[in-house]
Amino acid sequence: MDGDESGIVKLVSKEGDTFEVPIQIAKLSNLVVTTLGGDDDTHDHDNTDEEPIEIPLPNVRTQVLAKVIEYCTHFSAEPMTPITTPLKSTRIDEIVQEWYADFVDVDQIMLFELVTAANFMDIKALLDLTCLAVSVLIKGKSAEEIRRIFNISNNFSGEE
Repeated sequence: MDGDESGIVKLVSKEGDTFEVPIQIAKLSNLVVTTLGGDDDTHDHDNTDEEPIEIPLPNVRTQVLAKVIEYCTHFSAEPMTPITTPLKSTRIDEIVQEWYADFVDVDQIMLFELVTAANFMDIKALLDLTCLAVSVLIKGKSAEEIRRIFNISNNFSGEE
């Protein structure tokens, strides 16, 4: 393991709330990896005399960032079963472990914010999970219901 895996990084939410996160957990985000300088050994972040690096996340609300950190922490201890396509079921708990199915059992606004945060922070496994949850949410819905879910206006003429 690299020397920079044992340090702390500060993730700062849109509202300015700071979360101190072990670098090895934060590095599930490719945004964090890039910000820290990738796998470059010239960036030694485990020096305890050094102030942890702050990474602002202006697109991620505090409540969402807390969920993202919860996900990354759990993923580090118990990696999620990879999601394969075609999906073998429309039930999330039959595709991934129960903890992950429960994790995305949130209201629609939080789910969409988790998709956005996973995309912004470049956390592929979380993006896969949240997109799976969205696909299950819209499966079998009419075009009108999907437009309502995604807040899409229907201002097309009949010919369009």
